Amino acid sequence: MNERILRVLDFQKVIDRLVQQAQTSLGKDLAARLKPSTDLEQVNSLQEETDEASQVIRLNVPVPLGGIFDIRPSLKRSVIGGVLSTSECLDVANTIYGGRQVKDFIIGLDEDLPILKELVEGISPLRNLELEIKRCIDDHGQVMDSATEKLRGIRSSIRTHESRVREKLESYTRTKSNMLSDAIITIRNERYVLPVKHEYRGAVGGIVHDQSASGQTLFMEPKAVVDLNNQLQELRANEKQEIDRILRELSQHIAEEEVSLSENVRILAQVDYMFARANLAREMKASRPTMNNQGYIKMQQARHPLIAPDEVVANDIEIGKEYTSIVITGPNTGGKTVTLKMVGLCTLMAQSGLQVPALDGCEMAVFEHVFADIGDEQSIEQNLSTFSSHMTNIVDILNHVDNRTLVLFDELGAGTDPQEGAALAMSILDEVVSRNARVIATTHYPELKAYGYNREQVINASMEFDVQTLQPTYRLLIGVPGRSNAFEISKRLGLAPTIIDRAKSHIGVDSKNVENMIASLEKSKIQAEKEYEEAHEILLESERLRKQMEAEWNQFETKREALYKKAEEKAEKAIRKAREEAEIIVSEIRKMKTDAKLKEHEWIEARKMLEEAQPKLSSKQDGKKESKASNEVLSPGDEIKLLTLNQNGSVLEKISDSEYLVQVGIMKVKVKRSDLQLIGKPKQTTYQKPLATVKGSNYHVPLELDLRGERFEDALLKLEKYIDDATLAGYPKVSIIHGKGTGALRKGVQDFVKNHPSIASTRPGAAGEGGSGVTVIEFR
Repeated sequence: MNERILRVLDFQKVIDRLVQQAQTSLGKDLAARLKPSTDLEQVNSLQEETDEASQVIRLNVPVPLGGIFDIRPSLKRSVIGGVLSTSECLDVANTIYGGRQVKDFIIGLDEDLPILKELVEGISPLRNLELEIKRCIDDHGQVMDSATEKLRGIRSSIRTHESRVREKLESYTRTKSNMLSDAIITIRNERYVLPVKHEYRGAVGGIVHDQSASGQTLFMEPKAVVDLNNQLQELRANEKQEIDRILRELSQHIAEEEVSLSENVRILAQVDYMFARANLAREMKASRPTMNNQGYIKMQQARHPLIAPDEVVANDIEIGKEYTSIVITGPNTGGKTVTLKMVGLCTLMAQSGLQVPALDGCEMAVFEHVFADIGDEQSIEQNLSTFSSHMTNIVDILNHVDNRTLVLFDELGAGTDPQEGAALAMSILDEVVSRNARVIATTHYPELKAYGYNREQVINASMEFDVQTLQPTYRLLIGVPGRSNAFEISKRLGLAPTIIDRAKSHIGVDSKNVENMIASLEKSKIQAEKEYEEAHEILLESERLRKQMEAEWNQFETKREALYKKAEEKAEKAIRKAREEAEIIVSEIRKMKTDAKLKEHEWIEARKMLEEAQPKLSSKQDGKKESKASNEVLSPGDEIKLLTLNQNGSVLEKISDSEYLVQVGIMKVKVKRSDLQLIGKPKQTTYQKPLATVKGSNYHVPLELDLRGERFEDALLKLEKYIDDATLAGYPKVSIIHGKGTGALRKGVQDFVKNHPSIASTRPGAAGEGGSGVTVIEFR
């Protein structure tokens, strides 16, 4: 199958749901690699497997697939002589046990399960290997004493030596507790030590293995336990050697059973994969289809697999016997594309061994190729590039179409002149039908309604529309062509009957001014393009200026933060220096107090040191300016310069003759008068109404934003402004209309709103809100 088709029909989303149903990494790996098969025999075999697993699921008995691991990497290492870790050996034992549990469970069922029972018969019990591993390694991955007599003896000696070491060290904690920082026994470098005070290092004696961060505590190994610790280390080395030997033997035994273990893993992966498909079928309320290679599809109450059960509308569809082509006509947003994708996706699922979401008795065909031309038909405008893209895809499809092909055309012939598009659509359909392919096409061209009546292998269909509620029902009506509901809708909305009657009289009459209309449209188009180019240039220039302003603002913020940080570091350094000098002075004074022969000049020297210890912050202003500035009286509102930070600000309050409260940027600080320089007095200005306005709850903002047809960058700019306006307007919830299409604009919108701080949650639109073509956002 073409990878593009799998992507267009959202097959990967079905695979993702299938992977979630698998219980083991082995099953998830198989599920992730699922691809549709084109061989009828293989597809039937896959469907049989899924059906058998579904029989077991219906018994409501849990399948024991827990405790099974992907041990294939460990098996490869053991075969080449590698030594497995205790956890790897334990995974092997658990997988052996899990495989045996699965085998016993399947064999013990009374149901007729030939495939499953034959499959699990290939699981080898391998009880001896499991018991050997479990005898040596406990559930926590530790090698047990009972693994070997030698290991038991070594560990017994280790415990004896540890007890003797502890006894000797505990005697130190009782008899020499005054020499210890704490009466505890600890371990450093895998040796038992005591925390000894630094001044008693010589008294205790022994080997220093570590010290505390302050250096006041030494972790020492007393001489009396050095020999015992050495013996303990030797025993531990012997223990490690014995454990390595045990693991080496276990790894060799695992390597000897590598073939059986690999087969067990393969079978368990297949079993988990089968039950994953069955669990997905139960989740989707799906049924097993009868497969054929005659291109016949018949589904009753079929549902799209990826639409929520409470939103999806079930439909009946049949193709391949009386007719090989279905042409679905009718207006947009009626569900034509969803129906098209449903048929294609159910076909891919059936060919992959998955059951389809429809009633029992459905029939599906195995196709060699499935082609789909499904694009974005929800945009306001369609231009030549859209048409060219569709035509390129259609040409490629026509090069491969045969009688074992399913072709899905969405809005066939769209994107060009209606008459030419309708003619092309009919010609393309004729070519596909002549090759006996199965084709389902959607279109809104009225010319194709008559096409279905003039071809034996073609049938018309439409999506039902409820004129009473003015809403589509999303029900497929085969054999009924789509019709215009404009008159009925207009009548329901209150349009005068005389106007409707006059409109009906115009049906079938060509316009007298077609040429003038085309010329007018061309002129309007040229003018619109010119205005668009001018608007685009203005937008680019505005964006450039915005980025430039942002860069300058960021540069200013960075510089300001750097100045603040520098000032803080300078002040902190000065304070730290003052504290250090003050501590020295206090220490000297205490020392002098104990001296009976205190001299006067020593007191004078200490007082001088204390005065010099006060922090001195430098200023770039010269002494004359500072002296002059200190003599001027400052008033609240005066513009000043804070000399220590070289920043401008304003006076808030006079605290005292020598101290003021000033505002510098976002900071309010108390500073000395000597650190301030007067810049100017506040000017008396008349009050002016501010230019900025706040848009509150009364500000008119629409409840939805339509981005269809917008360029990606323009759409995100509009979205950003709209969210700001909606937030200020106080809306709890708004809708963003982006269309379905290729998904680029939808993904861009969803990525933007996902990280917006004002948005609490988002969700796709419901069926009545536009479906996946709309994103509904709720504000905080």
